[in-house]
Amino acid sequence: MTATTTSEATTKAAAARVASKRMGSISSAQKDAALRAIADALVAESPRILEANAGDMARGTERGINESFLDRMLLTPERIEGMARDVRAVAMLPDPVGDVLEMTTRPNGMQVGRIRVPLGVIGAVYESRPNVTVDIAVLCLKSGNGVVLRSGTDAHATSSVLASIVIAAVEAAGLPQGIVQFIDSTDRAEVGAMLRAHESIDLMIPRGGADLIRRTRDEATMPVVAGGIGVCHTYVDSEADLEMARAIIVNAKTRRVSICNALDTVLVHQAVADSILPALSAELGTHGVTLHTDARAGALANGAPTVPVTEDDYDREWLSYDCSVRVVDSFEDALAHIDVHGSGHSEAIITEDYALARRFLQQVDAAAVYVNASTQFTDGGEFGLGVEFGISTQKMHARGPMGLRELTSYKWIIMGDGQTRP
Repeated sequence: MTATTTSEATTKAAAARVASKRMGSISSAQKDAALRAIADALVAESPRILEANAGDMARGTERGINESFLDRMLLTPERIEGMARDVRAVAMLPDPVGDVLEMTTRPNGMQVGRIRVPLGVIGAVYESRPNVTVDIAVLCLKSGNGVVLRSGTDAHATSSVLASIVIAAVEAAGLPQGIVQFIDSTDRAEVGAMLRAHESIDLMIPRGGADLIRRTRDEATMPVVAGGIGVCHTYVDSEADLEMARAIIVNAKTRRVSICNALDTVLVHQAVADSILPALSAELGTHGVTLHTDARAGALANGAPTVPVTEDDYDREWLSYDCSVRVVDSFEDALAHIDVHGSGHSEAIITEDYALARRFLQQVDAAAVYVNASTQFTDGGEFGLGVEFGISTQKMHARGPMGLRELTSYKWIIMGDGQTRP
């Protein structure tokens, strides 16, 4: 570790802290104008973004990065337009800062309540998906926070260009200089420097693989919200509408395999296994899905490549065209499987039994629990948050997709007219 490497993270974190103190004087209208300027700049600068991304993609291909990882890195004109739309959507959301959460009058006449306030400075360490650079920055700006961004090496060139566009638009719009910081160095020591910068960074949020999340959780000297590892299940109950189940499972598995809310394991009640698995496996096979099956599921597979499932497969976030399939004897067996192998991300049941659906909602311990819908909906935009900072599989202080409110805290406010405590 060199002094220069360490000083970039600590210096930029300190600068973000100074800038965050000035955000209190910035109005909601000013923040929204800055976000709209970012959206316009993304579209205008598309050629520069695409050029940088093409370089990242070429280098990733040369290094043998797998297809699903490359898909996360890829930007297209359509994806850039989508990023701009998402930024505008965040600009249209209500500003949470200053919301009065409650206000009560005490017996002595004092008014006591709480209001939302920014957390301060957020540190973000993330891998592979350059659009995260923009998502995180705009959520932090709208919620009044400073942000320090550290991109993964694979998409660093694209993330750097995106960060420069955001920073230029923000400063031109009159927001405090230094409120958005991007770590230019790709030295892994920068992550360590950020994790020790507790005097400047109030919360660290990693987005990436298990190793990054584990390192952040173990080494951070400030609070961490970690998550995003998704081992997601869909359980087909004996009372399921089988055509609905087929459509949901195919969507949850194949719409986009490289995201954390993609389906990893299908659990099928033994009473309907004969009726659904031949047709379902055939359709998944047309999408190129390899099924990792137990003995009963494998005997019913039709048209899809199959391999015997291993116990480790049940704990795997595939992020690929692979899917584990198991036939279970009962609803309780399905719950037990999810309890052992689930990651607390997204779980679904397909059933027409209302009482059983209610039990699933109540008993499954996950950030997002579905009845008769695809787990691919676990997304900040789909939940009305505009975009998301990440998906927390923790329970404090945030759970599931993290939007504006999850980047705020609160403070108590007390209004009196001369009260003193006896």
